[in-house]
Order: sequence, then C-alpha cells, then structure tokens
Amino acid sequence: MTEQQEASQDVVMTRIGQAIMLLHGGDREEARNRFGALWAEIGESGDAVHRCTLAHYMADTQDDPGDELAWDLRALSAAQTLTGERAGQHPDALAVRAFYPSLHLNLAADYVKLQRPTAARIHLDRAREASGVLADDGMDDGYGGGVRAAIGRLERRLREF
Repeated sequence: MTEQQEASQDVVMTRIGQAIMLLHGGDREEARNRFGALWAEIGESGDAVHRCTLAHYMADTQDDPGDELAWDLRALSAAQTLTGERAGQHPDALAVRAFYPSLHLNLAADYVKLQRPTAARIHLDRAREASGVLADDGMDDGYGGGVRAAIGRLERRLREF
C-alpha cells in the first residue's frame, strides 16, 4: 500500500471516529448524517474494516429495530470478508476478530427487539464463542469485560422469553 493510500485510509478512520464521538456525546442525528455521508463515499466495495466499523456504529443511530438489524448485518458481512487468505493480508484483521463478539452481541440484541428469540440465541452463542479472543488477563482496557458483561445481561433477558 502506498503512503497516499494509507493516509487516505487514516482520514476515513478519523472521520468515523469523529462521528462516533458525536454519537457517544448524544447527537445521534448528526452522527447518523455523517455515517451516511461516509457510507456513500466508501460504499459496499470499500475497505472492509471501514465498512465494518462504520456499519457497526451506524446501527446504533437507528430508530427502527429493523434498520438497526440491517446495519449490524452489514457490519458482520464486512468483517466476514476478512477471513482466510485475505485476513492475513489486511493489517487490521486481528482487530476485526476482537470485534466479532460485539458484532454478534448486537445482532442478538436486535433480534430480541424484533421478538425473534431463536435468532437472538444463535447470535448470543456466537458472541460467547467469539469472546475467547478478548483480553481477560487483568490488563484489559475494559472492552472485553464490558462485552462479557453485556453477553451475561442479554443471556438473562433471553431466559424470560
């Protein structure tokens, strides 16, 4: 990859990060607008890590559970393109593997919202299986523990179905 391509990709991740900050700051509408503009730029054939990250967070800006599910499915689909031979070629492939538990957890939560407990359980099981890649050595930045805690909460919620 040339330096110009790397710089271009850094700009995209910076812009995604800025929209994530808006989302976490409570401005869902502006975050959704920025994510939408970025998606229009990178599209379905853009860098898989960009598509995965953007779609993952775009899902969180949706008001309709069906739309949220569609974006979470896009995120998972993008992550799945980084498998096999291509995974070894992409510098962020390992980071995407650590994203899988969260991707499946979000899908499970989407299916709960849509009253589809069987699909929710399938993705919850996949989230739990994928969580083995998360740090659990006490040196964790909180991400792994947070994802595991959320898996436990959703598991308890699914018992009510």
